[in-house]
Amino acid sequence: MIFDKLKKFYIVFDSPEIDSPPVFSSGDVVSGKVVLELAGESKVESLKLHAEGFAKVHWTESRSAGASTAYTQNYSDEVEYLNRREVLLQADNGDLTVLPAGRHEYPFSFQLPEETLVTSFEGKHGSIRYWVKVKLHRPWTTVKKIKKEFTVIEPIDINTPTLLAPQAGTKDKMARMWYRNLGQVSVTAKIDRQGYTPGEVIPVFAEFDNSTSRSVVPKAYITQTQTFIARGTMKQKRSVVATLCGDTVGARRRETWHGRAIKIPPIGPSILHCRIIKVEYMLKVCVDVPGTSKLFLELPLVMGTIPLHPFGSRTSSVSSQYSVNLEWLRMAIPEQHEPPPDYNTIVSQEEAEQNTTPPQAEEDFSGMLERPLFTYVQEFRFRPPPVYSLVDPNPQPLNMRPRCMTC
Repeated sequence: MIFDKLKKFYIVFDSPEIDSPPVFSSGDVVSGKVVLELAGESKVESLKLHAEGFAKVHWTESRSAGASTAYTQNYSDEVEYLNRREVLLQADNGDLTVLPAGRHEYPFSFQLPEETLVTSFEGKHGSIRYWVKVKLHRPWTTVKKIKKEFTVIEPIDINTPTLLAPQAGTKDKMARMWYRNLGQVSVTAKIDRQGYTPGEVIPVFAEFDNSTSRSVVPKAYITQTQTFIARGTMKQKRSVVATLCGDTVGARRRETWHGRAIKIPPIGPSILHCRIIKVEYMLKVCVDVPGTSKLFLELPLVMGTIPLHPFGSRTSSVSSQYSVNLEWLRMAIPEQHEPPPDYNTIVSQEEAEQNTTPPQAEEDFSGMLERPLFTYVQEFRFRPPPVYSLVDPNPQPLNMRPRCMTC
């Protein structure tokens, strides 16, 4: 049978590294080949390639319209980013092409759109995928289809004035238990910039002023929020990706963080320019006050793909605002971290109440990564000291030198 003559049918992408799958961005050329291996002579009508790229979201929600009436509401939407077709094999006059037994390779090449694409993504309620699909049409048999996905990463360069700008904030709260005021708690925090890349360490500069009669515990978290949008409704999924726990601050005491380090695990970049899917990050600096709701301060983060240039990419205005305390460089960072807390333990009571209404949030910590990660430490250039010499470069004549009064 003709079907039995097709031994192998697959797609191979061209990649600079054999063991690594290729990664593309907008404007790049995607190339490769379609391989056919036939056990015997076979007739082929056509071999066609279709490259596609879509962002898609979908979820369902149960609705109740009465005591005995319930129904399910579906939410879905999609955005097309790539749609390219190419014919790899087909006779001009519509006749069949006879292929002998053996291996046959058909190269393909197409360019991704010049306009900005969106980074590949897999989430609980949606995805952003790019793939190549090939169909083999033969007489008297079903169409044979193969599909292979490829990765698109749209670059985010953190070496821009916006992402290099320091982020800072201050927040305070009156701690109460029942009808009794325990005192005020305030937190001030600052990070050197908004843009980071996975693998970096964020030095957190913070001050915690505990004017209450109880001890408090300062903490910091990096959170990820995935937002899926369809038909004017949002569905959110939040998770904690990194944790930093400070020392207990006693009653009416003050604690200062001189660049406490929190490591960024290997996580995906931010997705900010897709109409139906967004991935955003936040640094939350919290104060846990026993017996009352938490005080937290949020500083926005952007996870990029192009790391900070060690020297010279900053403007003078940005450099003048950039203050670094090198004490954090000497801190010992443990390779093993304690597992992150439940998301409910770091949100305030007000935020928890907001989560009961759309957009709905779901807590899921399945994406936490536990393997150790190498730390990329920022380098700084200092001006070298002047050259020291025992020989005076501007000697004076002997008759001009001052005389010793004791001679």
